[in-house]
Amino acid sequence: MKNRTWIKGLAALCASAAVACGGGAGPQGGVAVYLDESQPIEKRVEDALSRMTLEEKVAILHAQSKFSSAGVPRLGIPEVWCTDGPHGIRPEVLWDEWNQAGWTNDSCTAFPALTCLAATWNPEMSALYGKSIGEEARYREKDILLGPGVNIYRTPLNGRNFEYMGEDPYLSSRMVVPYIEEVQKNGVAVCVKHFALNNQEAHRHGVNVVVDDRALYEIYLPAFKAAVEEGGAWAVMGAYNKYKGEHCCHNRYLLNDILKRDWAFDGVVVSDWGGTHDTKQAAENGLDMEFGSWTDGLSWGASNAYDNYHLAAPYLDMLRKGEASMATLDDKARRVLRLIFRTAMNTRKPFGSLNSPEHLTAARRIAGEGIVLLKNEGGVLPIDLGRAKTIAVVGENAVKMMTVGGGSSSLKVRHEYTPLEGIRAAAAGKAEVIYERGYVGDVTGDYNGVKTGQDLSESRSEAQLIADAVAAARKADAVIFVGGLNKSNHQDCEGDDRLQYGLPYAQDKVIGALAEANPNLAVVIVSGNAVAMPWIGRVPAVLEAWFSGSEAGNALADVVFGAVNPSGKLPFTFPVRLEDNSAHALGEYPGGDTVTYNESIFVGYRWHDKERLEPLFAFGHGLSYTTFAVGNVKADRTTLASKGSIRISADVTNTGDRAGAEVVQLYIGDEQSSLPRPVKELKGFRKIALDPGQTQTVTFEITPDMLRYYDDAKGAWVAEPGAFTAYVGVASDDIRGTVGFELK
Repeated sequence: MKNRTWIKGLAALCASAAVACGGGAGPQGGVAVYLDESQPIEKRVEDALSRMTLEEKVAILHAQSKFSSAGVPRLGIPEVWCTDGPHGIRPEVLWDEWNQAGWTNDSCTAFPALTCLAATWNPEMSALYGKSIGEEARYREKDILLGPGVNIYRTPLNGRNFEYMGEDPYLSSRMVVPYIEEVQKNGVAVCVKHFALNNQEAHRHGVNVVVDDRALYEIYLPAFKAAVEEGGAWAVMGAYNKYKGEHCCHNRYLLNDILKRDWAFDGVVVSDWGGTHDTKQAAENGLDMEFGSWTDGLSWGASNAYDNYHLAAPYLDMLRKGEASMATLDDKARRVLRLIFRTAMNTRKPFGSLNSPEHLTAARRIAGEGIVLLKNEGGVLPIDLGRAKTIAVVGENAVKMMTVGGGSSSLKVRHEYTPLEGIRAAAAGKAEVIYERGYVGDVTGDYNGVKTGQDLSESRSEAQLIADAVAAARKADAVIFVGGLNKSNHQDCEGDDRLQYGLPYAQDKVIGALAEANPNLAVVIVSGNAVAMPWIGRVPAVLEAWFSGSEAGNALADVVFGAVNPSGKLPFTFPVRLEDNSAHALGEYPGGDTVTYNESIFVGYRWHDKERLEPLFAFGHGLSYTTFAVGNVKADRTTLASKGSIRISADVTNTGDRAGAEVVQLYIGDEQSSLPRPVKELKGFRKIALDPGQTQTVTFEITPDMLRYYDDAKGAWVAEPGAFTAYVGVASDDIRGTVGFELK
């Protein structure tokens, strides 16, 4: 692996010399404006472009190794280096292979999965996340962070849902923007993915998604649009799947028409690794940088494998024959140069840091704020260490590391605090903590050469494991079961979807037996997806703990013992049955060559509202160890002019005995639409912290653009005059007040 610090230092030295001498390094000569950081980026880009040969322009458009692309050595323009994310900086890999390079100084901080970040419902946490992971990427000399992901949660079987921000486009939009802004302050580009309609792993490389324009514009594009227009993302990654019969990595409608024309995106479109399939389409349909084609690296020869990429020699040949547009080539090269000047050639960016105490603290804080208290009857949680002298912890997920595996988000950490470690550390000197396995899931711990080092082998039978767990539960004052999913194939993992909605490894049996053995049972689900809970009526307390990264165990212990009062809210609906999910109710999943989104705009809570289905746990649901009253919902006027606004306010009071935070949610319903619309849609939220007895007024501003829907017949956004209802509550199924108003 090349020493990039030395290379960039040399480039900077050459640049200084060129500027000092007033000379250029290219065919035009003259002052090298492109090397002068005091000049506007666009002026530098045009100067550099004018100095490049045809071959140099093509060379910067495709990979030169597994995760890098070439610069222009003759001009002192450095190469571009990418790293997988979006939950941490992936360990260094070999030049042509997926396996790690064997470095000893590339252990990162594993931040919580993006489902956990979304569950904080707090843009401040998103900014902290972006700042922290951006500093780690900068320290590792990375130019592009391959994330965040904002694909919509369409089905709970999607193996990659844990990498995304849930089912609602508004929530995803508001949470992704601060992440992007803070990452890019480090001189590191985000690469928002996967654009677009990548909502399943089954058949992901070729399935053609058929979706109506209303669903496309209202559900599946808004978070990408916010990332580009509000977040200022410098890169966007195309998806593997097809749309309108074209692969999304070179899709004319998505990339040229929507992204680059309508949204005025000035960054680069990066292919997903292996997502490019056709030279002519790659040349004409919006792709700028090609990575991972023939991802087995050297199968085409050690010296020229990357020259065979679609945007390499085949594209160059088309250009020389006049079969491809030179203007389009210049647009691609211009975009790549703009990226390089923003990242690799930005000498003013901060130094960054890796796995620092501050980053570990941030990871723990985000995880603690994202954990969702789903149920808590009888005050089982938090566990009082003054009373509970023996605590039984049961479940494989209490000890299994979750940072290794799951696909491209797999990481290498210095240490991952497991739930059992966190619980034991918090209870030390106060209570005895005993552990039983309960069930056997996946005993492996190896991904691309990164090994957990854990020995999870087990000789006991299923019956014996349950019997031993029950025996421990009977003699304990409190029981914590830690189960859920893991990062294995067909669970929460890239490349495959889940095969069942229920918990794997016979966990339902274990939970049922524990519920009979001890009424003081708390079930902790570690997952990035909703799961079935046939035992929910017999279990008094349930936590959704997500994949929470390096500090997972400590963050969980903070919540379990009350050091942190939970305030997370679900970013997606937990249906009672898989058939209550709209993608499954209407029969089009997973498809084959084609999958049709028959449910259209009715995704998640929108479908539950429409069909009046009671969820297992609703979108936006999350409890606290205190209680909140939300009332006095009112509007400052009941008529909204076409260019005016209405203020909706509500009083929130902490009616309990401890400090906590509540997320007040604003939904709006259109009562007189000429086209079908959801009963209500999320249009605002505020997270507020209150001391016991404290009251605060929360205010939302409603403007006409918040009332629009996409009219596919007109090809335009429309806000129809008529009656609307504002719903204020603390979950999509827990509305505390409504106000009617009219759009004139």
